[in-house]
Amino acid sequence: MINHSAMEKEWALIYTSDKIYEIEILKGLLQENNIDSYIINKQDSMYMIGEIELYVPIDDILKSKLIISEIQ
Repeated sequence: MINHSAMEKEWALIYTSDKIYEIEILKGLLQENNIDSYIINKQDSMYMIGEIELYVPIDDILKSKLIISEIQ
C-alpha cells in the first residue's frame, strides 16, 4: 500500500516480467533494503498475457538496479 507521502515522489519503472512471483520477490528484496516500490499488473486476467511492472522512486533507481542485478 502506498502512503500519501509516497504518492508525492516521482517514480520510475525498473523491471518488468510476466511472472507475478518474480516481481513479488523483487519487491520484498527492495523492501528489505528500505526502498519503496509498487507494482502495476498489466496482465490480462483471463489469458495471463502481458507484463507486470515494478516501480521505485527516482532517487532509488541505481540502488534498486544494483540489488536486482546481484540476484540475477
